[in-house]
Amino acid sequence: MVLGSVAVVLGGSVGGLCSAGALAPHFDHVVVLERDELPADAQHRRGVPQSKHPHFLLNSGRRAIGELFPGFEDELIAAGGLHLMPSMDAAYLDGEGWSARKSSAMTMIYSSRILIERVLRDKIRSLSNVELREGVAVHGLSVHDGAVTGVQISTSAGDERIDADFVVDAMGRGSSVGDWLVAAGWPAPPVQTLDAKVTYTSRWYDLPSAEQRPSSWWWQHLVIMPTPDKGQHPAEHDFLVNFFPVEDNRVIACMGSWGHPMPRSTEAFLESARRVRTPLFASAMDRCTPTSQVHLTRSTGNKWRRYDRWSTPPKGLVFVGDSICAFNPFYAQGISSAASSALLLREHLSRAGSVDRRFCAGFLAEQRKLLGVPWRLAMARDQGYECAVGTEQLPEWKRRILAAVSGPAFSLIVGAAREDAVVDEHFSKVFNLDESLGQMMTSPRVLAGLVRYRIRAALGRERVPYGFDPQAEPPATDYSSADTARTAARTGTQV
Repeated sequence: MVLGSVAVVLGGSVGGLCSAGALAPHFDHVVVLERDELPADAQHRRGVPQSKHPHFLLNSGRRAIGELFPGFEDELIAAGGLHLMPSMDAAYLDGEGWSARKSSAMTMIYSSRILIERVLRDKIRSLSNVELREGVAVHGLSVHDGAVTGVQISTSAGDERIDADFVVDAMGRGSSVGDWLVAAGWPAPPVQTLDAKVTYTSRWYDLPSAEQRPSSWWWQHLVIMPTPDKGQHPAEHDFLVNFFPVEDNRVIACMGSWGHPMPRSTEAFLESARRVRTPLFASAMDRCTPTSQVHLTRSTGNKWRRYDRWSTPPKGLVFVGDSICAFNPFYAQGISSAASSALLLREHLSRAGSVDRRFCAGFLAEQRKLLGVPWRLAMARDQGYECAVGTEQLPEWKRRILAAVSGPAFSLIVGAAREDAVVDEHFSKVFNLDESLGQMMTSPRVLAGLVRYRIRAALGRERVPYGFDPQAEPPATDYSSADTARTAARTGTQV
């Protein structure tokens, strides 16, 4: 069903491209307006500074993009993306030491943000009714009788207006659309915020060839979680660290923290790397060839513009991605949330008779439910930090309780997931935004699995070993087999 002649998407990043894919079956012409001149290949650009850091493509995002653009995942892998099982392909340092290597329910696609966008642009350019306009600055909306009827733009050729039957705001954290709507007579939307002062810094490297890598490098991804130690320790032990594989035999070495100053220079980056919880991170970088300077990002606060709370939202306008709800990037929720919102938009359009005010209000209401899942996950972690500020900041007594229980609770879930397939499956769904944390924690079977694991741990009868020495190489043994796990637990094997 064609719902209008022209739809306009503001922004040509992941959220905008996915929105264009959602709109294409329902409008005669879809125009994507992007400020940058877009590269033909997978290259960094000014409008996406976060592309220089690791990006996880969660399963919910993989599925949403795949439904919008059939064949996307195969094309991403063909272009160099890696399909891995983190529990088998990643060395994971959590709690007091390395976790055991074993199969699990979760797989992921590893690639750079720039490759994801390049493959999406290729998919968009294959759609005959989608136009991708570059070098365009959007500086206003046209509004008439409570409806958005077009956008005002500037190009190298001058100013112009594009009339539109429908507009999607995908301009990210810095979107001015809310300000333009206030100027047109709408009230300022309520805004929920929580900034946990997250800063992260990354550097890109070329890996050595497979023949030149140490025999102990069974892993492709290295993850170092913050220490649970509450006593005196180097600031770097509080860092979340990734040695993150991407296409073309490259990795992104990334360190991030809540509330700590992070290294800005190459020298400081290398010095900090040698003080993290395991020497493996720095030694791995030493074997690689650096290909970039250090990139630092501080714009990481959680921010939800509550357009859904307007009693009379504009007709002909919706919001996707960071323009409505931006998350702490540590939790890898941005791309998947944006893609899922675009898929939700396509589903609503397929049922709509028109894109009137009722349509826009209904979409915002359903989108609220979708965004609530990742938002609550982000709050569950960030509200526990003393440095966190914003409208969602907890009273100090509540913050202390959350800080005290969140770490042990997470460790309990991770430990139970090592040994219980049902807990593992639910934990994978929560991590990938396919299930809320509340749904998981109200499952009788999950609760039984957590209690059973807690009892076994108290008796020293865990089936899968953990806590391997962080100063040593992570163990290569595959503990997927119940026999292997039982033998290791009985003999204390740590290989």
